[in-house]
Amino acid sequence: MKAVIQRVHQASVTIEKKEIASIGTGFLVLLGIAKEDVEQDVKASVEKIVKLRIMQDEKDKMNLSIKDVDGEVLVVSQFTLLADTTGGNRPSFIHAAPPDQAKRLYELFVKELKRLGVKKVVTGEFGAYMQVTLVNDGPVTIVMDE
Repeated sequence: MKAVIQRVHQASVTIEKKEIASIGTGFLVLLGIAKEDVEQDVKASVEKIVKLRIMQDEKDKMNLSIKDVDGEVLVVSQFTLLADTTGGNRPSFIHAAPPDQAKRLYELFVKELKRLGVKKVVTGEFGAYMQVTLVNDGPVTIVMDE
């Protein structure tokens, strides 16, 4: 599993010129599910993300979690994070989970964020062609390759 976590002031997803989801202050999480990923991997990753202390405190130090600031999370499935570019100019996605497995684990990821108390969790549309807009805060971008 690979997750790109971007601290944002705002983020949104648009499909066919219609905004389907948006958040204010929080995280945009781009999520790639690998073939070998299982439910326990998802739960461990979500727990780590919820506890990540990358939000700013009153002294402008990255010291607070998403829950500490009542932040919001937008989760976007992105299988291209699993691209293998070692074999030439056209990436291979052989390591990405098949759609049925990826969708099930993606939905579990979202459910776990909610279960762990994130104030607002919204998503893109699994498998859709989307436009993602964000205002990166910092910029702060963390890549988790669990």
